[in-house]
Amino acid sequence: MTDEIVYERTTEGITVRVLPIFLDEQSEPERGHYLWAYQVLIVNRGARTVQLMRRHWIVTDAFGRVQEVEGEGVVGEQPILAPGAQFDYTSGTPLPTPSGFMGGSYLMRDDTGRELTVAIPTFSLNSPESAGHLH
Repeated sequence: MTDEIVYERTTEGITVRVLPIFLDEQSEPERGHYLWAYQVLIVNRGARTVQLMRRHWIVTDAFGRVQEVEGEGVVGEQPILAPGAQFDYTSGTPLPTPSGFMGGSYLMRDDTGRELTVAIPTFSLNSPESAGHLH
């Protein structure tokens, strides 16, 4: 990942690191359409193998309007991470405002069948039009 603002959180040995990127060339501010990509890196620093089963995102725009997104896996996958392994992916989200924030959690299952909720750090979505970081 680059030297831009990176958000990171570790839960039960699983580290989630997120780098949000404003997509200026794909956004249309005059139409109230702002688009971000976010790069996610998940690292298993624990002692057990885990599988990412589900995701739950909470996306909030600059007016405080909330949208929740839930589903199986991420980008069509339910990755399995052995101890020391990592998985990265890129996804995106639109907003009708020039700033906002998002965060959430992953539901993972370890190799004993135990489920754990892994926090995704809350991160700011800032376009050049936004006044500053919301989070």
